[in-house]
Amino acid sequence: MSIGALDAAAAYGRALGVGKTGVIEVGKPASGGTGGAGAAGGFGNMVESMVGNAATSMRAAEAASAKQVAGKGDLIDVVTAMGAAETALDTVVAVRDRMVAAYSDIMRMQI
Repeated sequence: MSIGALDAAAAYGRALGVGKTGVIEVGKPASGGTGGAGAAGGFGNMVESMVGNAATSMRAAEAASAKQVAGKGDLIDVVTAMGAAETALDTVVAVRDRMVAAYSDIMRMQI
């Protein structure tokens, strides 16, 4: 079973709560921002928030690791934070790979 790039983006949009129908709605910003940038702006906002969430989870994992090294943290917190950071990074990489594949497919299309 193959998952298309648009299916992956729509699934992540549903996970973020973008739009009432679970898809990026044309003319409505994805993250509650101002301006009607359309679907491209909505997708851009979704990707931006996804990267921001990944960076935040990586910083949290780094902070938990530093606390553990200093003897003030719990090992379970470090493992949990590292797992969350790894999952977030894997998600970002998967979406990037799907976007590159979709772009390649579009470029190979006959006009």
